[in-house]
Amino acid sequence: MLSRVAERLYWLARYMERAENTARLVNVYSNFLLDLPSGTSVGWETLIQITGDDGLYAELFEVADEKNVSKYLLTNKVNPGSILNSLTMARENARTTREIIPSEAWELINGLYLYAKENTKKSASRRGRQEFSKRIINSAQQLTGLLSGCMSHNDGYDFVVMGRNLERADMTSRIIDVGAEALMKPANDGLDIVLYENSLWMNVLRSLNAYQMYRQHVQERVNGKDVVEFLMLDRQFPRTLLHCLSRIEEAARQLPNNEDCLRSVARTLRRIGDVKIEGLLIDSALYDFIDQLQLEFSAIHNSISAVWFMANMEQSQLQLRSA
Repeated sequence: MLSRVAERLYWLARYMERAENTARLVNVYSNFLLDLPSGTSVGWETLIQITGDDGLYAELFEVADEKNVSKYLLTNKVNPGSILNSLTMARENARTTREIIPSEAWELINGLYLYAKENTKKSASRRGRQEFSKRIINSAQQLTGLLSGCMSHNDGYDFVVMGRNLERADMTSRIIDVGAEALMKPANDGLDIVLYENSLWMNVLRSLNAYQMYRQHVQERVNGKDVVEFLMLDRQFPRTLLHCLSRIEEAARQLPNNEDCLRSVARTLRRIGDVKIEGLLIDSALYDFIDQLQLEFSAIHNSISAVWFMANMEQSQLQLRSA
C-alpha cells in the first residue's frame, strides 16, 4: 500500500472520530447543565481548556458562554477542530481513497458533510444543537459499522483502526477531564455535592454511551472512582483507554516495521495499568495524569507517522530518483 493512501485512511478515521467525539463533548456538558438546579452556573470555558484552544478562542470571542463555545466547537470555520472542519477534512480524505473504501462509505461521509454545511444556523439553538450533534454521532457510528462489515480487513483497514482508536482514546481522556474539572469547581455553596457528583459522572458515562455497560459491571451508586476506573481499565467496552490502546496494538502487529509503534503503545499501556485510581482523585492528580497521557498519545501518533507515512514517502522518493 502506498504511504499516502495509508495516511489518508488513517486521517479519515481520525477526523470522523473527532467529529463524533466533539459532538459528544458538547452534549455531555449541555445535558449536565440541564440536570443541575436552576441558577447553578458552570463555566463553558472548561470545554475550550480541554480542547487546548484557549489562545485561538480568545482571538475570536470575548466571552466563553454557551452560544459562543458551541459555535466554536460545532461550526466555526476558523477552528481546525470544529465538527464542520473535521467533516471537511474527512470528506477530502475519503474522496481521494474512494477506490479503497466501500462506495457507500464515501456517500455517507459526503452526505454528512453536506448536512453539516447546510445546517450551521440550526445548531445555534439548544434544541437544534442536540439534533445536529445526534445526527453527527449516529452517522459516524454507521460509518464504523459499514467499514467493519464491508471493507476488507487488510493493511488499509488496520490504519483505519489505529486512527479511530487513537482519536477515541484521546477524547475519552478529555471527557474524563471534563468531569474532573467540573467536580473540582462545584457550582454553588448550597448545592448538594453528592447529587452534583452523581449527575456529573452519569453524564460523563452517557456521553460515551457507556452508562448501561457501566451498570452491568458496577452495581453501586455512580461515583467518580468507579467511573474513572471503568473508562480507563475495562478491557471489553470499546471506548475505554485500555481497549482502544489494545486495538491499536493489535492492528500495528499486522503491519511491517512495527517495533517503534509497539514500544510506544506498550509504554502507555504500562502507565495506565500501573495507575492507582484512588490517588488520581486527590487535588490535581487526575489533571496531571491526563496531561501525561495526551503527550503519550502524541508519541504514538508520531511513531505511526514516522514509520509508515514519512519514512515510506522518503523511500518512494529515493526509488523515483534511482529509476
